[in-house]
Amino acid sequence: MRVLVLDGHENQAVASVRSLARAGHEVEVGSPYSWSKAGLSRGCRRSFTYPAPQKDLEAFVACVAEEAKKAPGALVLPMTERTTLPLSAHRKMIFASQGRLVMPPHETVLRAFDKYQTTELARSLGVATPRTLLLNDAHQAAEAAQNFPLPAVLKPRSSEEVSGERQVRATGAPVYARTPSEFQEAYSRLRERCSMVLAQEFIEGFGAGYFALMREGELRAEFAHRRVRDVRPTGSGSAVRLSTKPDPQVREASLALLQALKWHGPAMVEFRIRPDGVPVFMEVNGRFWNSLALAIYAGVDFPSLMCALAEHGDVAPVRSYQIGVRCRWMLGDFRHLVEVWKGKPEGFPGPFPSRLRTLWNFLKPVPGTFHDNFTLHDPLPELGDWIEFAVRRLPEALKKKSSGQHEMHAQRGYSRS
Repeated sequence: MRVLVLDGHENQAVASVRSLARAGHEVEVGSPYSWSKAGLSRGCRRSFTYPAPQKDLEAFVACVAEEAKKAPGALVLPMTERTTLPLSAHRKMIFASQGRLVMPPHETVLRAFDKYQTTELARSLGVATPRTLLLNDAHQAAEAAQNFPLPAVLKPRSSEEVSGERQVRATGAPVYARTPSEFQEAYSRLRERCSMVLAQEFIEGFGAGYFALMREGELRAEFAHRRVRDVRPTGSGSAVRLSTKPDPQVREASLALLQALKWHGPAMVEFRIRPDGVPVFMEVNGRFWNSLALAIYAGVDFPSLMCALAEHGDVAPVRSYQIGVRCRWMLGDFRHLVEVWKGKPEGFPGPFPSRLRTLWNFLKPVPGTFHDNFTLHDPLPELGDWIEFAVRRLPEALKKKSSGQHEMHAQRGYSRS
């Protein structure tokens, strides 16, 4: 089968390309950039460039549809919300080109990517959730700042959203608040990059996730891991993790949600495990996840299963995998080290790692560790990961930070302009 793997600059794209090439599929990699780390993989037969969805949503979909038309029956695999949302909304264009997609109806996609709706769904199913408030305007935020339990986490309602200009934009990371003034400031900062803001009580504990492939609400494969280190110590994707058995409570809650959604395709459900052991729902990500490589190393080949599901309509369930497999994203682990040495972020109420212990953990070799992007047989994606970070992501992050600081000072009356 011909497979178009999108978002070639993401780790899950690298893992998918390697998996699908081993299974004998003809893999092509798409990216908004002239090159990508997944496109550097030996498993990639061809790379192509598409218009960035955040700049021209409809041109992006038209380009992917044109690529799908070259080989009828090609499977299109988006790796992020940024590509999933426009493809889902305009799926008729892909189908008209005889391309295939594995995803539920568009209304379900929108619901799954909406943190407020999924939190309400989880609550209705009896799953523990943080106290959550949807902030509609600055007046409501000012009132909530005086009454909402602190510390609090303020976050965009969706990680990606379609703007009025028919563009897709990333809404960024959560902001923490320990005081009413920090609460209002966090709301103001978030409203500059998203249309709707959620306030949630801060949940003490550690992150946990459940990973699954579903067929119209029925489980076909599952996986779980324990996070050893996150990229951001305050909470983010993992940099180092170990495969584990699913926590029974997390598994039960996750399947209740995915079955209620009648989810079709891959999904990750995230929780915070409280000190008393109760999992508290955080969000659903209806796509492949950054740490996908670990699941494949442990024996759950999600990308190949996706192809079988697309081609045959169903797939035999995968009921076991190897426990204790360790996988590391080297660049992500380096970023974790940098974040720790920068110090505890302002407003973050939870515990924070020590600098020296983090440095030792980073330098200490652990035999048997696999890597997200590096293998001896296929080393170029690892090199591409570091180059991309240096020439693309770091300058973009610094530019956003500089722009955000300027806007914040201007709001406070500090700007000279």
